[in-house]
Amino acid sequence: MLTLYHAPTSVCSQKVRVGLALMGLRYESRMLNLQAGDQFEPDYLKLNPDAVVPTLVDGDLVVVESSLILAYLDREHFGAQLMPSEPAGRVRAEHWLLRCLAIHAAINTLSFSTAMRKKLLAEKTPDEIDALAAKFPDPIMGQKRKDLILNGLASAYVGQALVHLRRLFVDMQAELEEGPWLGGNRVGIADVALVAYVDRLDRLGFGGFWEEEFARVGPWLDTWKALPAYASGIADHVPPGTAETMRSGGAAHWPELARRWKALADETQ
Repeated sequence: MLTLYHAPTSVCSQKVRVGLALMGLRYESRMLNLQAGDQFEPDYLKLNPDAVVPTLVDGDLVVVESSLILAYLDREHFGAQLMPSEPAGRVRAEHWLLRCLAIHAAINTLSFSTAMRKKLLAEKTPDEIDALAAKFPDPIMGQKRKDLILNGLASAYVGQALVHLRRLFVDMQAELEEGPWLGGNRVGIADVALVAYVDRLDRLGFGGFWEEEFARVGPWLDTWKALPAYASGIADHVPPGTAETMRSGGAAHWPELARRWKALADETQ
């Protein structure tokens, strides 16, 4: 039996749950409360020393990193049906999986510099923010979280995030010209790997990143939203009442992000 350690609204947990649902794989759920610090508990750190979710356990094998988990599940439990069979398509899909590290970092940046920042500033003292940063096994990640909480959109990480997101949408738009899914006419591993990230931006009220310039991204996300795998992997795990708070919290920052997004587009054209 597969065992998944995950969190309700963690984007990386969402993308693995979407994959599990799409593959029709059953698993034992171990839900972590990230706000309570479950990810820093000693028993969990033995499984995942980076103190992040998700973590998959398959017998004696522990698999970490959401893109690696998706590739493992597809290969070992789904007959590699989500991975293109031809070399060029496979390389392109594997490159998307690799790029998810930077894309996830960008989504993390925009989440914590906007909607999540207000709540953290209201609930935590400066000493508690310092203590939170110190808990991260990777000290640079701890300093990033602290910087995003204290500085919001003024953080240098925001500019980095926008660069990676622009590359994401430029490349998605190009691939979606070939069909309704990335790289073709059927859903593939790259689609599964990216849906939770684009969905998070949509939930933050940041659909303006793609609505005008990258018109194929919106319909791609809408197609996902109509699938049962989206519901069981993402929508069903959103706590009641939080969707509205996230959207309003993010939308308040959209005018500044829109200004910087346009400036970046002007620079790269």
